[in-house]
Amino acid sequence: MHDREIETSEQQIQRLSAEVAALQSELEETNQGVLALYAELDVQAEQLRQASDLKSRFLSYMSHEFRTPLGSILSIARLLTDELDGPLSEEQHRQVEFITSSARELNEMVSDLLDLAKIEAGRISISPAWFDMLDLFAALRGMFRPIVDSKSVDLILEEPADFPRLYTDDKKLAQILRNFISNALKFTESGSVRVTAQLHGDDHVRFCVTDTGIGIPHELQHTLFEDFAQVDSPLQKKLRGTGLGLSLCKRFAELLGGEVGMESEPGRGSSFHVTVPKRLEEVRQDA
Repeated sequence: MHDREIETSEQQIQRLSAEVAALQSELEETNQGVLALYAELDVQAEQLRQASDLKSRFLSYMSHEFRTPLGSILSIARLLTDELDGPLSEEQHRQVEFITSSARELNEMVSDLLDLAKIEAGRISISPAWFDMLDLFAALRGMFRPIVDSKSVDLILEEPADFPRLYTDDKKLAQILRNFISNALKFTESGSVRVTAQLHGDDHVRFCVTDTGIGIPHELQHTLFEDFAQVDSPLQKKLRGTGLGLSLCKRFAELLGGEVGMESEPGRGSSFHVTVPKRLEEVRQDA
C-alpha cells in the first residue's frame, strides 16, 4: 500500500512538472510576442513622430512661401487704392477692396497655420514684459476701427480704471483677444461686441469678449477649441477660415499659464474669456 502511494505521488509530480514546463514555454512565447509588439510600437511611434515633424516643417515652409506673394498683392492693392497711377472708378475701387479683403483673409489663414506649426515644433517663444492695460485696449481699438466703421455693430472696449500693470507676453495676449473680437464681429450682424477685463481671484485677470450674435448650439460648444473646429451655420458658409483661431487661443493661453472658456446661447450671443496670471511665472517661461 505504501509503495502504491509513493508511485501515485511520483506520477502527480511528473504531471505537475510537465504542466509547469508547458506553462513556462507558453510564458516565453508570450514574452517574445510582447517584445515584438513593443518593438513594433516603437517603430510606429517613430514613424508618427517623423510624420508629425514633416507636417510641421511643411506647414512652416509653405506658410513662409505664401507670405511673399500675399505681401505683394496687398502692396499693389494699396497702390491702386491710393490712386498713385491714376484715378479709379467706383466699381474699380470696389473690386480692389474685394482683392484686399480676400488677401487679408488668406494672410490670416497662413498666419494661423504658421503659428500651429511653430507650436507643434516647440518653436514658439514667450517674451514677457511689464505693460499697462490701457495701452493694450488702445491698440485693439485702433486695430478694429476700420472694420467697425463698415459694420452696424458697436465695438465697446471698457478700459479698467486703476488696474495694475501686468507682466506677461502682451503680443500673445493681444493675439488671443484679436481672435475673440474678430470672431465676435464676424458672427454679430447687429448689436454690440463688448471687451472687458477684471481681476479674477488674487493673482489672475480675466478678459471677456461678449457679443449679441447668432450664438453657438450647445452640442458644438465642447469642440470649439479643437483644431479645425468650425460652427455649422448659414453665416459660417459665407465666411472663410481655417478653424484654427480658437485652438491657437487655447494653446497661447496655456503658454501664458492661463486658460480659455466660453458660454453661449443660440440666438442670444456668446461670451469668450481668457484668464491669465497677473505675473507670468519664471517656470512657465522656461517651459
